[in-house]
Amino acid sequence: MNRPARTALSASLVLLLLSLAVILMPPVEDLSQQADAHILKADDGKQWYRGNLHTHSLWSDGDDYLEMIGVWYRDRDYDFLCFTDHNTLATSRDRWIDISKKPTGKDAYEKLKKRFSDGWVEERTTDGKTEVRLKTYEEVVSKIAIPDEFLLIQGEEVTDRFGRLPVHLCATNIKELIPPLHGESVAATIDNNVNALIAQRERTGQPMFIHLNHPNFGYGVTAEDLMRVRGEKFFEVYNGHPGVNNSGDPQHASTERIWDIILTKRLAEFGMSVMYGLATDDGHNYHEIPSRKSEPGRGWVMVLAENLKAGTLVEAMERGDFYSSSGVNLAKVISSPKGLDVEVLEEKGVTYRIDFVGTRAGYDPESKPVLDAKGEEVNATRLYSADIGRTFKTVNGTKASYQFSGDELYVRAIVTSTKKHPNPSEVGEFERAWAQPVVGPAAR
Repeated sequence: MNRPARTALSASLVLLLLSLAVILMPPVEDLSQQADAHILKADDGKQWYRGNLHTHSLWSDGDDYLEMIGVWYRDRDYDFLCFTDHNTLATSRDRWIDISKKPTGKDAYEKLKKRFSDGWVEERTTDGKTEVRLKTYEEVVSKIAIPDEFLLIQGEEVTDRFGRLPVHLCATNIKELIPPLHGESVAATIDNNVNALIAQRERTGQPMFIHLNHPNFGYGVTAEDLMRVRGEKFFEVYNGHPGVNNSGDPQHASTERIWDIILTKRLAEFGMSVMYGLATDDGHNYHEIPSRKSEPGRGWVMVLAENLKAGTLVEAMERGDFYSSSGVNLAKVISSPKGLDVEVLEEKGVTYRIDFVGTRAGYDPESKPVLDAKGEEVNATRLYSADIGRTFKTVNGTKASYQFSGDELYVRAIVTSTKKHPNPSEVGEFERAWAQPVVGPAAR
């Protein structure tokens, strides 16, 4: 037989085998047709609401006024914003600031006067210095919030520490200030502040939640500190501040790695629920954007809800009806006991990689401490097996599905685009989206 004939025969055989494989391969199920499917899609009276849950102003260590920060987000098509100044609520009507106290103070003052030229700005001169009264949360709501279009939410960053280790948590939709309650360890410090919010919610009946901020800020919080806190369901997997070390370093786990360790331990060993991952700005600096400071517009949540009310948003997020983003938009997320589907809202000229990440039953549970050059233990998340947080499947495209094989504890999805973040928190950062974890067959 000559070479062309053999080549043709080989090609025909390959085509035949591929055809048989397609016929014999079990079809991929459409998860949306499952009776118990949970479909996150703008439909049936629900829509996506975009918002930021971590923001600072001149009421603490931010460099702009509440109303100016609010209109920044409103003008850029955000639907809601939560003010979370450190250990304070913007409720006092007699808070005056010297505009020269901050390097950007005069610039911020001039911008405020220009934007609100209708007598809104209250100022006075004290000892030859110009002072401005900071408007309260309620005053700012009445001035710039728009019913059913732009919502402002009262919050607080409960700013605590254990020894030299920072422990910060953001409370969303609170009614009363939560003072830092401290604790005998980092875990106890988190637990005490979480319990204070739970008590306030039970006493007032107002929907609210608290989340752990930037665990790698000062490398203050490890996976082991957070994994056992029963009242905590949220933490920041992405924080837009350039100093919070989202990616970790050679001794410290990234926030993604921390998330997978927490999920694995909670589901496999502690009998607890999943923990959800948030993306936030942690904005402090609102002038000279972009720069390498802590600025707005880097990370947010997209919440699927019936209306733009604070209580509705809180309850939707507690159900896991949201995804987090630093630029990628999702059209649909479907979860069920069968698996997880993700569909990206495609942007022209951009391509996407969808990774499904999780841990299987039977993983190696052992861990060891991180040691420094002297052999001394470092305050860091322990070293665990690569069995934890494996990439189960990768799909290049705008749609992807992962179906459980039976031994998964959970699966979550992260979408990474080829589009560089326009104002990244870390150099070389691409836009991403994080779908929330789905409990697998081995953890039910």
